[in-house]
Amino acid sequence: MPAERNPIAAERDLAAAGIGLVASPTSAASAAEAMLRRRYRWAEASTAETLVALGGDGFMLSTLHDMLENGAPKPVFGMNRGTVGFLMNEWRIDQLAARINAAKRITVTPLDMRATTVSGETLSHPAINEVSLLRETRQTAKLELSVNGRVVMPELVADGVLVATPAGSTAYNLSANGPILPLAARMLALTPISAFRPRRWSGAILPDDVTVRFRVLEAANRPVSAVADQFEVRDVVSVDVKLDRTRSLTLLFDPEHALDERIAMEQFAS
Repeated sequence: MPAERNPIAAERDLAAAGIGLVASPTSAASAAEAMLRRRYRWAEASTAETLVALGGDGFMLSTLHDMLENGAPKPVFGMNRGTVGFLMNEWRIDQLAARINAAKRITVTPLDMRATTVSGETLSHPAINEVSLLRETRQTAKLELSVNGRVVMPELVADGVLVATPAGSTAYNLSANGPILPLAARMLALTPISAFRPRRWSGAILPDDVTVRFRVLEAANRPVSAVADQFEVRDVVSVDVKLDRTRSLTLLFDPEHALDERIAMEQFAS
């Protein structure tokens, strides 16, 4: 009769479940990684079916972008060893396999930014949170806004403007006084950044099947950069933004503290 497998050993063998580990290079994340590697056996991150990510929101976004670039997204269970940790779960070392097995799966769809520069180069990059256009100098940006080919604002004079997904609506968008979008909402937030004219325009909520185009007016004298999460393109003349339905990402959360509930509760934060 074969010997029964030790349940404690099985709980600590995350490699058998195809779970790998990645960590931010910060001291807090590195210390947590060392603890977890002593406690559990891990699959190689490059071949794992699921990842545990240690760090903050910036590291989570970087991990997700790396997977989009490699064309092989896999579910990620984050644990906060950073500052805010809005995209992360609580840091705990015990019963990690059980937490991952019971986790709630949240699917997010990235934006696609296609930016054309003054020199004529066109660059494309995904954005999980938002695409933002920002003035590069002391002079305000002058932008023309179009939705599905129709000019909806001939001239916006501002520090910038952004398009945010529901997942990103509580990040830069909220800081710019944009609306919080429930995660299940099929909407995008279009939010100005320090608008000077029209001064009272507070932005718009758009269906997520549209293409938003920004055309930079006076691009030579009033240079503007476009930023997709952490990827910047400088000196742009036009930027097209739309949801990329060909790609998706899966985040894993403890059911009692999942991302959709956190976003909903942000509407009541003081």
